[in-house]
Amino acid sequence: MKIKVLVIDDSALIRSLLTEIINSQPDMEVIGAAPDPLIARDMIKQLNPDVLTLDVEMPKMDGLDFLEKLMRLRPMPVVMVSTLTERGSEITMRALELGAIDFVTKPKMSISDGMREYTDIIADKILAASQARISRVSRHATPENGNVSPVLLRNPLVSSEKLLIIGASTGGTEAIKSFLLQMPSDCPGILITQHMPAGFTKSFANRLDSLCQISVKEAAGGERILPGHAYIAPGDKHLLLAKSGANYVTQLSDAPPVNRHKPSVDVLFESAAEYAGKNVIGVILTGMGKDGAAGMAQMKNAGAYNFAQNEESCVVYGMPKEAVAHGGVHEVAHLNDLPKLVLNYLVANSARALRV
Repeated sequence: MKIKVLVIDDSALIRSLLTEIINSQPDMEVIGAAPDPLIARDMIKQLNPDVLTLDVEMPKMDGLDFLEKLMRLRPMPVVMVSTLTERGSEITMRALELGAIDFVTKPKMSISDGMREYTDIIADKILAASQARISRVSRHATPENGNVSPVLLRNPLVSSEKLLIIGASTGGTEAIKSFLLQMPSDCPGILITQHMPAGFTKSFANRLDSLCQISVKEAAGGERILPGHAYIAPGDKHLLLAKSGANYVTQLSDAPPVNRHKPSVDVLFESAAEYAGKNVIGVILTGMGKDGAAGMAQMKNAGAYNFAQNEESCVVYGMPKEAVAHGGVHEVAHLNDLPKLVLNYLVANSARALRV
């Protein structure tokens, strides 16, 4: 059975190109194309698509308004088609919070050629969306500030010596938010690779920074990794862990994609294995594919302690499943439980260190 896709976009050119790209795949087909959400609403009832592609900015009804109503009344997999602008990136972040599975960007120049280059990306994201757990998206509870773990590490050696290294892809923006919201202000430094294109990671970091107790920023490269701070890989660079003297620092690389991704989780994990070893706590979250599996195994072999999100709480149980299969994971847990497990491990680990 082919994946049935409904395309919603006010641009006739984009509707045509998306239809061409999707229909070129052997396992998916466009069953309809709508110029606005009002027409799309009727087409959804008639055609019962498996996945929607939805333009962010449209006439008659804003893409966000339509998405919010859709996820409340008829939850289904949605891939947003976003403009590569500051406004577009902020709206896209909001769309992911409302339940969209993922997004692709419209190229700025030479739209026709640019969209054709995106064929593999678009196909991958539609495939991932078709496999996503929509009910879980709507249940990703955002912890209230009152639910932030009361455990503060207090031992400064723990926060300065230990590092949290996180990787995620499809569904990861909300999973990362849920995790970071429960991190106390004195937690170890955190490095994060989330599969996301250039231009969106800064908005993502800024949004998290406004919500969390810790400071969150897009990594610039060369900055010292501080406790209570999280550094997110820029959308067009690999993020690596490095050392400068006694200090851990961020490093950015313009090397080719790894596992078809840039930034790549494997690149971050492998650098953490090399430079931090037993000082690392690794976390792999929801995502399509296998990026991070080999790197997590390397971290484990170097002495790291690793956690994976469980199938029940993942939007797509791909990357954690592969990490478990590669033998790199010590504990598998629900997303809601991961922050507490990580903090408890840190506290227990620091207690052991103080006794030695």
